[in-house]
Amino acid sequence: MTYTRRDALRLAALAGLGTALPRGALASEDFQALAARVAQLQLLPEGYPETEVWGYDGSIPGPEIRLAQGTRAQRRLLNELPQPTSVHWHGIRIDNAMDGVSGLTQDAVAPGGHFDYDFIVPDAGTYWYHSHNRSWEQVARGLRGALIVEEPEAPEVDREEVLILDDWLMDPDSGQIDDSFDHPMMMSHGGRTGNFITTNGQYNLSIPARRHERLRLRLINAATARIFPLALSGLEGWIVALDGMPLPEPLPVTETLVLGPAQRADLIVDITAEDGETADLVQQTEREALSQVAFPVGGSLGNARRPAPGALPPNPKMHRPDLGEARKLRLVMSGGAMGRMQSAVHDGSRKSFRELVSAGQFWALNDTVGMTDTPLAALSLGEPVRMELVNDTVFPHAMHLHGMHFREVSGDGALGPMRDTLLVGAGESREIAFVADNPGDWLFHCHMLSHAASGMTTWMRVG
Repeated sequence: MTYTRRDALRLAALAGLGTALPRGALASEDFQALAARVAQLQLLPEGYPETEVWGYDGSIPGPEIRLAQGTRAQRRLLNELPQPTSVHWHGIRIDNAMDGVSGLTQDAVAPGGHFDYDFIVPDAGTYWYHSHNRSWEQVARGLRGALIVEEPEAPEVDREEVLILDDWLMDPDSGQIDDSFDHPMMMSHGGRTGNFITTNGQYNLSIPARRHERLRLRLINAATARIFPLALSGLEGWIVALDGMPLPEPLPVTETLVLGPAQRADLIVDITAEDGETADLVQQTEREALSQVAFPVGGSLGNARRPAPGALPPNPKMHRPDLGEARKLRLVMSGGAMGRMQSAVHDGSRKSFRELVSAGQFWALNDTVGMTDTPLAALSLGEPVRMELVNDTVFPHAMHLHGMHFREVSGDGALGPMRDTLLVGAGESREIAFVADNPGDWLFHCHMLSHAASGMTTWMRVG
């Protein structure tokens, strides 16, 4: 008898295991509401009409959720949308039943329904939350927000700014979001890349600053496909965390910082621009450098620079996997436009690429398109894993593992910083390693969300 993830959910419910049960009927009535709803906002510059968006509590981005490390998050999702939805708490090493993946860890919440999310936040850092049902559409319509978990001892900065980087595909004539979410070109190429770029929902975000002021910048790439290459102008900075996880030592920003979809970076920066000048977080496009966020400088905070910052305190369970004892896995990405995939298994049978295209499917992981009843791997709790990621396509993919963080393995066997999303370039092979230390069924997919919707999704079981 084959034991599938559907069996696991059914048996857990019969056994009364609270971690696998929807919490709507059990949770306290004083959960803070988080309403997913349709709203009209002035997203484009003045002169354009208001844009219909889907936002948490009707705002873009959604309300910032800020908690102390080790405390409990309790939010009641109210679905006021015309589609079912769910919320994924991206990067949090969370109880599996609260991960928010419709079809794997919970049923999608129907219009008019609700679901109570109740979990501990074990790790300090910069995280975010977003829709995880029809996410290639719902995130593109605006369903995302920041989830910030504060350290017991914050770094010595004058203030911090949470910066959610995003883009939108807009119809310039109507001023509305282009509704071609399922367009084959977006599914089969680089993903849905917008023509209007914002930070915190603003296209011209400007934050006043003072010379010698020290800021913590929490950067979140919430775009569905866009890769942000970033640089500093009039700022000196250090990377202190990636994907929420602290680095052992601050890393000076001397080169372009590349943030793929869903990746985050915490920077500590000093304003070095003179009074009357403007410092910038710069987006370096192929053709030019553009100001992503401007920091106009007025006045000075002291007359001298400060010493370089120290490291953030480590999070729990940042141990390194034993590579010598690790199980070896391999994941090959194939398909897409200009790819070499001739056929793949879909819904239990092998289909030609033409048949897959007719079904709106363009990508495969290990010769298989989309979710399966059996996992990519069934892992023992505490088991170390090494996984080779082979990108046999002509497009980059931002591979995201739910529920756990991994480290990249370099060619000499050294382990990099902990991350939950890795940007794998076209034709590249990379290797990651992690400890399977969080029980449950965990999604592993490309965070170019159109790619995930059209084949690049699998899952692993930690038993």
